[in-house]
Amino acid sequence: MGILTWFRESVFSNTLMIVFLIAVLGYLVGSIKIAGIELGTAGILLVALVFGHFGFEIPGLVRELGLICFVTAVGFIAGPKFFRNFKLNATSYILLGILIIAAGALTCVAVITVFRVPTDISVGMMAGALTSTPGLAAALEATGSDAASVGYGIAYPFGVVGVVLFVQLVPKLLKTDMAAERAAFEAASNVDVAEFHKEHKEELFYADSMGFFPFSLAIAFGIILAKIQIPLPGGAVFSLGTSGGPLIAGLVLGHFGKIGRLSVKVEKHVLECLREFGLALFLIGAGVQAGAGFVEILQEQGVLLFVYGALMTLIPMLLGYAFAVKVLKLNLFNTLGSICGGMTSTPALGTLIRVTETDDVASAYAATYPVALVIVVLACQFIGIFL
Repeated sequence: MGILTWFRESVFSNTLMIVFLIAVLGYLVGSIKIAGIELGTAGILLVALVFGHFGFEIPGLVRELGLICFVTAVGFIAGPKFFRNFKLNATSYILLGILIIAAGALTCVAVITVFRVPTDISVGMMAGALTSTPGLAAALEATGSDAASVGYGIAYPFGVVGVVLFVQLVPKLLKTDMAAERAAFEAASNVDVAEFHKEHKEELFYADSMGFFPFSLAIAFGIILAKIQIPLPGGAVFSLGTSGGPLIAGLVLGHFGKIGRLSVKVEKHVLECLREFGLALFLIGAGVQAGAGFVEILQEQGVLLFVYGALMTLIPMLLGYAFAVKVLKLNLFNTLGSICGGMTSTPALGTLIRVTETDDVASAYAATYPVALVIVVLACQFIGIFL
């Protein structure tokens, strides 16, 4: 047996080998800087797309596990300051979530009516441009066509990379003093967490020293929340899904820090590790899945579809940014965090945290994300049924 045959049949057929090989190559690609801009963890997506194109497969469990670990960690980190930040900016977050998705929906309608792209493909592209798996599910149900998945696969890669680049480019184009901006942002959103969690001298019980117990508890509770279904107009249903349920659970446990005398705190360094690990796994699974047949789809449907999908990503971001800054007067960090949430972009949040060097931007993401999630599902259903 030749060495190449052995590699192909023994090494490259091993799922764990493929997962970590993609991670290794992805981090190398992500570390390449061009004009001071780098993809970071999102470089994994590009490598995963290539592996998917060449027929490699990754079990869906890898993507789900990664997503759950990432959003649960984000919830725990954002929890102590989330509710205060939401109370201060609730109206802004709700309006931004609605505006961003509405802009994407109107762009989708224009693609259908002006450029005569079939509705099923267009609605799928909108879900991909907004990186919304629940939106894809709604599009498939509303149109009754598997072609929605084709549109999703075309628009999804730029939907991820576009937002990742956007949150890096904006501070550079504005020549923002990130240290000063970060100091002002943290001062404005500061809450005395120690006082909030003041334990009044009571002894707390810790189930484990690393915090895997409360983290696992949040995931279990989050999966239960994810399974709750709410009926929507048109016969469809809405659920938080594996991206929303664990996020909410993490926010709640992260906010309170204890249940009676039982501690549910997790050390920040543990959360940061789980957050990065989860994001990497999510991008590997999502990229390999989206990469399957990507080139063939473009060749069959036309490269212009990629352009239309890119517009469904760019227009909502630009309008959302202008509205947040000019009308709502949000600071830069809250604006970018809200855009990540409004675009339902998990990878972009990871990049934003790295760029801003503060986890507090996750609060804006977590506040805008649920609003956007509901609206994108409704928009996909409405367009799919009536156009």
